Amino acid sequence: MKINIFLLCACHLAVVAQTPGTFTATGSMTTGRVGHTATLLVDGKVLIAGGSQGHFPYLSSAELYDPATGTFTPTGDMTSGRVAHIATLLPDGRVLIVGGNIPATAELYDPSTGTFTATGSLTEPSLPYFGYGSNRATLLADGRVLIVRAPVGAELYDPGTGTFTETGDPTGAHYFETSTLLADGRVLVSESGGSALYDPRAGTFRFTGTQGGFESTATLLPNGKVLVTGGNDDPGPNDLAEVYDSSTGIFTFTGRMIAPRANHAATLLPDGKALITGGSSLTGWGTGGPMIYSCCLSSAELYDPGSGLFVSTGSMAAGRAGHTVTLLGNGNVLIAGGDGDAGVPATAELYHPVTPIPPPALLSLSGDGQGQGAIQHAGTTRIASADDPAFAGEYLSIYLIGLADGSVIPPQVAIGGRSAEVSFFGNVPGYPGLNVVNIRMPSGVAPGPAVPVRLTYLSRSSNAVTIGVAEPFWQDAITAMKTAAGTDSLNFWQWAWYWQYLPAFNGAPAGFGVGGSISPDLMERIIIAGGGDPLRNVSAEQWVVYFRQVVLQ
Repeated sequence: MKINIFLLCACHLAVVAQTPGTFTATGSMTTGRVGHTATLLVDGKVLIAGGSQGHFPYLSSAELYDPATGTFTPTGDMTSGRVAHIATLLPDGRVLIVGGNIPATAELYDPSTGTFTATGSLTEPSLPYFGYGSNRATLLADGRVLIVRAPVGAELYDPGTGTFTETGDPTGAHYFETSTLLADGRVLVSESGGSALYDPRAGTFRFTGTQGGFESTATLLPNGKVLVTGGNDDPGPNDLAEVYDSSTGIFTFTGRMIAPRANHAATLLPDGKALITGGSSLTGWGTGGPMIYSCCLSSAELYDPGSGLFVSTGSMAAGRAGHTVTLLGNGNVLIAGGDGDAGVPATAELYHPVTPIPPPALLSLSGDGQGQGAIQHAGTTRIASADDPAFAGEYLSIYLIGLADGSVIPPQVAIGGRSAEVSFFGNVPGYPGLNVVNIRMPSGVAPGPAVPVRLTYLSRSSNAVTIGVAEPFWQDAITAMKTAAGTDSLNFWQWAWYWQYLPAFNGAPAGFGVGGSISPDLMERIIIAGGGDPLRNVSAEQWVVYFRQVVLQ
């Protein structure tokens, strides 16, 4: 495989940081917020939406944090005031806002216009919990969003149609604290009374172990396990930490946190450690016995999966609980709002990791990370370009730098705003520092000579490069073939018959000779490209890949 041309921009520059392991002030929000959301956008800015100032009315306002300037600026308002809602970045760069104190409604934020618009509503509302909404949301590998309602039910949001549909229901009443996408594509939802696994392929939940308390956090680690920390439990906030192993379905205790915490925040850093910040803590017993809770903690700590231990790492300028934490493109972490000892602060601050690591970078033929991407038709040296475009169903190899060595957390890839199935990711043998991600081209992508491709890894977006995407003829014809054959899998002779005689193949792009006879020489070359066995069953798409590979040689 010829990849030397892609190494022109394989230079992952280090990010200059402040004193490592410390917090520094940044600009303040336009208003104090708690119960808000913070979402990293594809352009590197952070959308802060809704929340409250500790009382009614709830905020409909939103603002953007720009890491380049360290300032917050207003953007469009939500259609309604919301608190304790959920926000999810979609593959096309928009943000889905769901629920909260308005349990059944949803809206979309479009960064290109800076506006919010209503989208479909949940089929059933989520009941408030302690006055707040109790939905949990997770972006699935296929681009849909899983919404787990409380106390019963779950739904899927389809960005393509803007609608919600029912899916499997977790057994029994629940107010899940966390929702975590696992490396294998399943979703772990957890609460103190028990946890469940959602399988997107089957659309079902099944019970899997029990874990910590109310107001805990869950963080997917590079090894594929999930770290669960703290929470409110009888008799109050605890310092416990557990690790969930999806291969066994068991939670096991790991090292204790330095301080008991509930309503704190956790985020995975690119170096594989988890940052734990703030929260409320039990400080002792008051006169006559009532427990005294401290709000709010300013301390922070790091969990190291290698040692299973927590260590201190600086302190925030102010104590916070219920705040948001967002890993930025420059490797720093934005901490904003929350509850404070003196009310609801508008202040924000930055955590500077010991090892600030930028997000992955997609490689381009020009070497500057722009324009035509270093993206090949899988198994070939052909570039998926305007002259040799990709078509739905085929596999592509995307070259990049910046994936973490040894991590099992897969990246997510969007082509033309649609999620692509990831079949492999890892290092390129013989080329230290060079990574490859193999994906299956999604259907429904608008054709064109320069369709954007973007990768998201550990919640951060890469740069965008482009590929050529073929006219929908290819997918329409393949669909017609599968319908006529009554199967998705054909041997060469079946495929060749349909390719030559199926009426849907009339009008193929020039040069492909579809709708007519295939010469014996061309047949032989296609069979060789497919491994030499004409009776081997593969997908109709894969036979088209072999066909195009031979014709375009």
